[in-house]
Amino acid sequence: METDAPILAKSAAGVLVVDDERSLRFTLSESLSEEGYRVETAADGAEALARVENGDVQLVLLDQKLPDANGIDVLRKIKAKRPEVQVVIMTAYGKFENAVEAARAGCYDYVGKPFELDHIKLVLAKALEHTRLTEEVVRLRQTERRRSGTTIVSGGSPAMEKTFATLEKITQSGSSTILLEGETGVGKELVAREIHDRSARKDGPFVAVNCSAFPESLLEGLLFGSEKGIYTDSKARKLGVIEQANGGTLFLDEIGEMQANLQARLLRALEQRRFRRLGGETDIAVDIRVIAATNRDLRLMADQGKFREDLYFRLAVIRVPVPPLRERAGDLQALIDHFVEHFNQEFGKRVKGPSDEALALMLAYRWPGNVRELRNVIERSVLLESEEWILPEHLPLEIVGATGSAPKVLETRLHVDAGVLTLAKAEQIAIEMALAQAGGNKTQAAAALGISRQTLRTKLKEYRMESQGGHD
Repeated sequence: METDAPILAKSAAGVLVVDDERSLRFTLSESLSEEGYRVETAADGAEALARVENGDVQLVLLDQKLPDANGIDVLRKIKAKRPEVQVVIMTAYGKFENAVEAARAGCYDYVGKPFELDHIKLVLAKALEHTRLTEEVVRLRQTERRRSGTTIVSGGSPAMEKTFATLEKITQSGSSTILLEGETGVGKELVAREIHDRSARKDGPFVAVNCSAFPESLLEGLLFGSEKGIYTDSKARKLGVIEQANGGTLFLDEIGEMQANLQARLLRALEQRRFRRLGGETDIAVDIRVIAATNRDLRLMADQGKFREDLYFRLAVIRVPVPPLRERAGDLQALIDHFVEHFNQEFGKRVKGPSDEALALMLAYRWPGNVRELRNVIERSVLLESEEWILPEHLPLEIVGATGSAPKVLETRLHVDAGVLTLAKAEQIAIEMALAQAGGNKTQAAAALGISRQTLRTKLKEYRMESQGGHD
């Protein structure tokens, strides 16, 4: 019998058949293997979870009742470990009474036993197509974010690698609230978007609001929405960002600026997963993940009575520190290259990047405005200057140095070294500059470089520059 399933390249797709009936596992394995799938089998929930975690599985055919577990419980665990895996539940009942619960847990579809093999093949083909379409959407989103300069860039610095490791763990949970902590300009919203894009909520909306950008009266309506007639000029119902984010992620930036009464309303919405519009008479249930961000010490503010302690603990289920740029020296070159490429495309320019002299100055700078400041510097240099390279004179005065001595030191040093400047060599030059300007004082030099004195001592030893170390 011919099937009208879409023609797909199935050879790359792994299918796991989970059922306690040996004969059914054998039949499905043989039939699906002939279709080009790579098939694995499991007789119970524990074996299924092990194969999903350790194997190359994209699709799961899962029996509703297993010897050691309920199929929906196994479904939830599969989605927690591998949210991208599509699961089809097999049920021995004509009517699947738990269909709604299974759908909420992430089930793609269900089929009743006994079933036609061609029907199973059609369902799996559609599930595989859904997976590939989802992957394509994610890829296009990431491409657009790279094009727009709104993606996280890392050159392998230990600080960001640690953050990425934390993000990898966070994506296993789709509902826990997260508190991002870091200085202004470090890219907390980019981290929030990364969490959203890696999670099972990636197909849902990502809604962001800056809590410091609105007065209390406007922020309340923005968060919770309002019914028609609540205000003099309100002629229609307005949905708040909490409702708009249903099924996805709500990002609340600068949460420390939120007023006390709004904190109470937000806490209630988080605890009960429901809220009421302004002027509304009924509660509205929502399914959202809240990611909050702050550049302030919320724990200290809570101790001082300036922020609700109960809301702090509700938000800080998972705390993620986002490191400042001065602690990400290994990422600076990658970030510069990324922004140069981005603004070349935006402005139709062909700037190659910073010259050796400019790069050394940028490596030596502390970047108090973090990634945002770096982005602005590159944007200005690419837009306003017509040179092939970004030169020291194209950089802001605070980077070059008010005395103008830094370029001269670099010019002499680079002239002696000549050739192509490596990052290690640029770092050595930056250390030499800092020590020279600090009169050999390692504490002051370390502060100028944005690193600890111990890190500077380690660098001096690494580059065998102890004789230039000056004093403490």
